[in-house]
Formats: sequence, structure tokens, C-alpha cells
Amino acid sequence: MLSKKTQYAFKALIYLAEKKAQGPVLISEVSKKKKIPLKFLENILLELKKAGILDSKKGKGGGYFFAVDPHDVKMAAIIRLIDGPIALLPCVSLNFYERCKNCDEKNCGLSVAMIEVRDASLKILEKKTVADIANLK
Repeated sequence: MLSKKTQYAFKALIYLAEKKAQGPVLISEVSKKKKIPLKFLENILLELKKAGILDSKKGKGGGYFFAVDPHDVKMAAIIRLIDGPIALLPCVSLNFYERCKNCDEKNCGLSVAMIEVRDASLKILEKKTVADIANLK
């Protein structure tokens, strides 16, 4: 399940993608239009900026904007950045692997099934971009 933080990140990114041609967007506008608490949104956008997805400009005409093309921002990257692993079990995670306690991974049917779930999810999330979910052409 996506955390509220990740859902807010996607809402903000969709809004910024829709407004891309208009230049930087004030954080207060995003907060108000997408009904995201301002302090929460500040942290999310700062995280996205540190990751190089967004940039910001201070002063008159300032705000947040995409540092890269929304067509190049994969959904999987945002989920991993905000929530961490996409896999439902730590032992099947590609980027955040952890051995499960008291588990024989070689004979675990659950991990075999969760690998299939992970792969099916990644097939979609690695293909879909912010531009796709914002319905940009």
C-alpha cells in the first residue's frame, strides 16, 4: 500500500507536471489546490529536490518546477524514494534486501509468490511515468 506521503508526492508531481509550461509553482498553490498540508508538502518537495527530480527558484516568480522531464520520472523511482522497497517482503526486494528471520529462503513458497508479485508490479511501475499519470502528451 502506498503511504499517504507517497500519495501526496504523486499528487504534487502531477500538479507540477500539468503546470510545467507556466513555470515555477508556489508551494502554497500546490498545497491549496491538492489539499496537502503545507508543512508535509514542504518536506516532500525538498526530498524530491534533493533527488534531482525537482528544482526551485526563490523570489518573485519563484516556486517549484521539474529539473527533469516528467516523461523521464518513473513511478518506481518515486515510490522507492519516499517509501523505500516496492517488494512486499524484505527478502525479495531488489534494492532493499534483508534476510527474513527464521526463514529458509531456498524452500520458501511465500517468497517465490512474492517475487512474482514484485516482478509484475515493477513491470508496470518501471514503465509508467509522472507524465503518464498526469495524462501529458
